[in-house]
Amino acid sequence: MTASAPVHGTWEPHPADRWEDGFLSGNGHHGALVFGDPDIERVVVTHHTLVRPNGRDPRPPRLAGDLPALQDRLLAGDTAAAESFTDGRPHQWVQPFHPAFQVRLRRPSGDRPDYRRDVDFTTGAVRASCTGWTSRVFVSRADDAIVQQVTGPGLTLDIDLDHRLPGAPAGLGIGHGAVLTPEGALLSLRARYPDSDRACTGVTLVAVTGGTTTLVPPGLHIEGARSVLLLTRVHRHTGELDVVEEGRALRDLPPEYDELLDRHVALHRTAYERVTLDLAADPAERALPGSELLHRPRSAALLERLFAAGRYHLLSASGLFPPRLTGLWTGDWNTAWSGAFTTNANLNLQTASAAEAALPEVTEAHAALIHRQLPHWRENAGAVFGARGVVAPTHTDGESGHTYHFAREYPHHLWTAGADWLLKPLVDHDETHGTRDPRTAAALAEVALFYEDFLTRTDEHGHLVIVPSYSPENRPANASWGTLNAAMDLSAARHALLTAAAYHPGPDADRWHALADRLPPHRINADGALAEWAWPGLEDSYEHRHLSHLYGVWPLDEITPYGSPELATAAHRALELRGAENDSAHGHLHHALIAARLRDGDRVAHALGQVLDGDFFHTSLMSAHYPKRDVYNADAAHTLPAVLIEMLVQSTPDRLVLLPALPAAYPSGALRGVRTRFGAEIDLTWTRDGAAAVIRPGRTHRVELRTSTGTESLHLVAGEDHVLTLRAW
Repeated sequence: MTASAPVHGTWEPHPADRWEDGFLSGNGHHGALVFGDPDIERVVVTHHTLVRPNGRDPRPPRLAGDLPALQDRLLAGDTAAAESFTDGRPHQWVQPFHPAFQVRLRRPSGDRPDYRRDVDFTTGAVRASCTGWTSRVFVSRADDAIVQQVTGPGLTLDIDLDHRLPGAPAGLGIGHGAVLTPEGALLSLRARYPDSDRACTGVTLVAVTGGTTTLVPPGLHIEGARSVLLLTRVHRHTGELDVVEEGRALRDLPPEYDELLDRHVALHRTAYERVTLDLAADPAERALPGSELLHRPRSAALLERLFAAGRYHLLSASGLFPPRLTGLWTGDWNTAWSGAFTTNANLNLQTASAAEAALPEVTEAHAALIHRQLPHWRENAGAVFGARGVVAPTHTDGESGHTYHFAREYPHHLWTAGADWLLKPLVDHDETHGTRDPRTAAALAEVALFYEDFLTRTDEHGHLVIVPSYSPENRPANASWGTLNAAMDLSAARHALLTAAAYHPGPDADRWHALADRLPPHRINADGALAEWAWPGLEDSYEHRHLSHLYGVWPLDEITPYGSPELATAAHRALELRGAENDSAHGHLHHALIAARLRDGDRVAHALGQVLDGDFFHTSLMSAHYPKRDVYNADAAHTLPAVLIEMLVQSTPDRLVLLPALPAAYPSGALRGVRTRFGAEIDLTWTRDGAAAVIRPGRTHRVELRTSTGTESLHLVAGEDHVLTLRAW
């Protein structure tokens, strides 16, 4: 290890010119995107509930009566039969996520010596300063408000709330309010959506110390102040919001910045600091601003900082909901892909580190989204499939869990694996904590009920057939998108039935085990690869960004090098043959997660390199969907910590794997605080000469230890540290 330590924050010597480079703070409800400009400071305000009505029809398509005929046609070899399985509506997106407004502070321009802006990941505070001026911003987990303080001698400021951000619809009904108060002033901005009874309203309480405050509608002018404290909240609502009452609620908060920060940090720091990664980076590189580190893609200091930033941003984006495609932030009303929660890959990838990186706050946010929408999932199952139980949508705006985003080439309404895929992180959480959440148990039972009703067709060998079946978002080379026995669907059905049985021992479990036993095995194709569709005759399409068919490898434990080596070899061959298609960040990091499970450190390194070399990261250390920082998107930022953990430590309820896929570029380091699915905390250190692990079990259990040098059995006793020393590999 080096004498210095990894940096838990990042900094820049210049303000952000683009909103994508603004430093971020959030509490899982409100978000703040901070430019840090001393002359015109802008803080873009966001909130997870801010989605714009777009006239969509949220009903799931009522197709159950036509399902038997579709199944007959697909089983008879009509490869395009599912293309007409629709209610005829045009393709429609979910309601798009959007920013609320920017809080803008203008002051007389001039020289700004000694400028610096930074964000402290341990506190969530964004700071910008130069001689005579300091701005500090954080979003409080304790008080659910955006807190900003500006200090300096004789401050002269003009402050207003401005909705005019890129892409703002011309038809917004805008209303401003500004009144003087004993503290300073109360500002409000209401934006009513076109052709809707809904609006969003932001309220900012401005508390001024010293000087004079004058209303200059729609804002205010401050002269000669020593400090200015701004407290902001935003609400999406129907009718009119009581601005006076909202101002009163903000006035009831503590009046001092430091007290507000302390209340927040008590919650935020505890979560952030649970897990740390040290890759023995060069201390000189650790001291560099993020923008310079990004030009050194092979720097261990860059990977350390991206790990830290990924944990920080993931935690900050998770609360009311888990992260959207853009996390919790956007500076543009025209957010790509509606800024949705895309559930067929992206959401689970972004939250992949939640259990192992000790962020139950993220899992709880994920669970909240699911449990809030279960009634809609039931309607999906009944409307499309005529079944009991639940079917999850591929896209949701957070309000609706109905399946209505589908088209000929994206028949998302046929995707039946979603409920199991989305519940898997909750099962991981239960295993990690040694509990069984009754909400998760109930949801799993509903998934099993769906399969009881849906799995009625059989093939010539007596195996159940999943028909229709869909592998997001790919199609066989010789058939249409809606087809039979997608590998992901098979893995999901088997896992859902067996997991539901484990949560519900008794007659139900016996019935679900028997149903799972009737599912067909995976197929290995002529190339020796795990086939994306197990139905004979369907040909693979390798050039695609999704790796849905390898669900059995990651995150499931269905296919492993230890218990199913033949299938693991076939899965590895499938990974070798898989192209990157359009170089989506989620595709590269999904590839890395699967490679880590298959113990291929070189392939992990290559996939990481595609992202690190591809200019995917803004100076905010938030990421993009495509290379060259094209399309603001949280997939890479939030998924990268999971990749780094999986290459170092993997676990199941009965197995621990240490250093399964360590790239040669990182010969020494330390991962501390990582959690396992058998209820232990682990500190791992490694060098070229060997490795050591301290295991702190939370419950007594026997597990199988796998390393590059062999296998052994560990008997772990709750409360007793277990120290392992590993030889060089």
